[in-house]
Amino acid sequence: MSAKTIIVTRPSGQARQLIEVLSHVIENSGLSKRSFPEIVSLPLLTIVPAADEQLADHIATSLADADLAIFVSPNAIECVMRLLERDWQDFSKQIIPIGVMGGSSKFALQNHGIGQEAQPTPIFIPGNNESWDSEGLWQELQTLGWNWASKKVVIFKGEGGRDWLADTLKKAGARVEAISTYTRVPLDIDNSAWQAIREMDFSKSLWLLTSSEAVRYLGQVVKDQFPQNLQSASALCPHHNIADAAEMIGFGEVFTTEPGDEALVKATLAWLTI
Repeated sequence: MSAKTIIVTRPSGQARQLIEVLSHVIENSGLSKRSFPEIVSLPLLTIVPAADEQLADHIATSLADADLAIFVSPNAIECVMRLLERDWQDFSKQIIPIGVMGGSSKFALQNHGIGQEAQPTPIFIPGNNESWDSEGLWQELQTLGWNWASKKVVIFKGEGGRDWLADTLKKAGARVEAISTYTRVPLDIDNSAWQAIREMDFSKSLWLLTSSEAVRYLGQVVKDQFPQNLQSASALCPHHNIADAAEMIGFGEVFTTEPGDEALVKATLAWLTI
């Protein structure tokens, strides 16, 4: 096994792109081939989109009088667009602005032509990538000067997850409807992907953690199934909430980066040269 191991814990589809970028950057980084890490995919959660015709009708009805739609993640965007199979601006007589929490969600919207129409859909996103989260989006929305008591907001999310933004909007007076469009299914403990984890040296591992829920599941599995613990392992997290979760399950070294894959890749390279 190689000197170091990088574990990418995203769902398979999202992990593939990050692994390709990481591999390319590492190969062109000047590291000797003997120092190249092994990159392992461990999709701790699988995204399962809702496939309910009634849900599609419900979403269309909810959007008809919405003043703002919020997508909590790229997964929410992909699941909604798959359900609806219509252009975003067809759902209301008025163009419905969209709020997102980070650059990957904005990119997902652009992939569907949203924000690039003849009369572009307004997209609200925290201006500083250090604030790519619910709190950052709320700060951005407050700059609009809206009377929230007269507004209806539809939030597209996964089952479970944080309700902070929905609760905050309700407290501000908005009428809020939260719609779950996907579920997250934990990686079965019998899945062969765990075998590489059982065999590796945790002290030479860097875990790229991008979901607090996935981190909590990892902690449960390691505690119940592994002779090693995470005290000797390192974790790289793009948000302080995820970093807090990583510390809670016992990672010995936890690094927090700015949000976005570019920051993850840069920090991974820095770790490899330690």
